[in-house]
Amino acid sequence: MEFEDDAFVLSARSHGESGAIVELLTRAHGRHVAHVAGGGSRRMRSVLQTGERVLVRYRARTADHLGQANLEASGTGPSALFDDPLALAGLSAAAAVAAGALPEREPHPAAFLAFEALAEVLALEEIWPAVFVRFEQGLLNELGFGLDLSRCAATGVAENLVYVSPKTGRAVSAEAGAPYAERLLSLPPFLLAPPGAVRAGDIESGLKLTGHFLERYVFGPLSRPLPPARYWMAKRLAEAGLL
Repeated sequence: MEFEDDAFVLSARSHGESGAIVELLTRAHGRHVAHVAGGGSRRMRSVLQTGERVLVRYRARTADHLGQANLEASGTGPSALFDDPLALAGLSAAAAVAAGALPEREPHPAAFLAFEALAEVLALEEIWPAVFVRFEQGLLNELGFGLDLSRCAATGVAENLVYVSPKTGRAVSAEAGAPYAERLLSLPPFLLAPPGAVRAGDIESGLKLTGHFLERYVFGPLSRPLPPARYWMAKRLAEAGLL
């Protein structure tokens, strides 16, 4: 099995005296784990940073074997964010969520594009938190657990949608949901089509919404919690007054 593809580094850890085990999100081949010879060298450290964009040349004897990868940096990567710890927290959280949610060696090109879209706006503090929520919404959709935010589950109306059922993932209007408001999840308008403006409290509501369904449908069945990096990001956003 061989391929060459565009990819993002999701994680890397030392292996042996000079190698590294690297987790990659590729454009056309999904999430792959590979051994990088010389990955522990000083020259490769910047290439193996979480969120680094790379060109990967991958080779494995069979689909079941740990492959070997050669990596070349192909973008500015996280080095452009070294003076922005909040953006780096968002990048780390996105990588951790993608690594934990996506099955290995299963193509999910939309997940790559969603990660790419987030990476491109991380320098814009006023934009990226909302894009992060949309990134997680896209992951849910890509994995077959998409939220139905098109119309009210109870009445069928497409206006004044302000809640989401925590059981079905379907939108609920303000009128239909009023008697059950305490049991429903808030639906921030920036997740609707066409998207509305981001208001105070919307990022927190969005993270609670996507986090609930990631736990319910993705991480829970695997007996895993949501990644600690995601909680750390939320804490940093709260400290910055962005939730």
